[in-house]
Amino acid sequence: MTDKQTVLTEAAYYILLSLYEPLHGYGIMQKVAQMSGGRVQLGAGTLYGALSSLVTKGWIVEGAQYDRKKEYQISSLGHSVISNETARLAELLANGQRILRDAVEADTQADTEEG
Repeated sequence: MTDKQTVLTEAAYYILLSLYEPLHGYGIMQKVAQMSGGRVQLGAGTLYGALSSLVTKGWIVEGAQYDRKKEYQISSLGHSVISNETARLAELLANGQRILRDAVEADTQADTEEG
């Protein structure tokens, strides 16, 4: 599967977004919770497993380490992946909104013709 075809999990998506600035694990957890309005809460196991996978894929890089806290940051490949995923999600949203709008219009027209 190429990066253009990659579908990200919600956790990976938020982790990548949070790493447009260097952050350590706890900072990532806080940033993801803040961006999602508290809906997405990453546990340590989930976070560090995802970080390891994202490093292996080359989507993020490990940076400086301070007081046993390793910082991570999105890579140029990660920028490409998040850009492609954001475009994919925008397409999904636009198609869903179009279908729902068309369905409401059809229902309204059917109600008008019946009444």
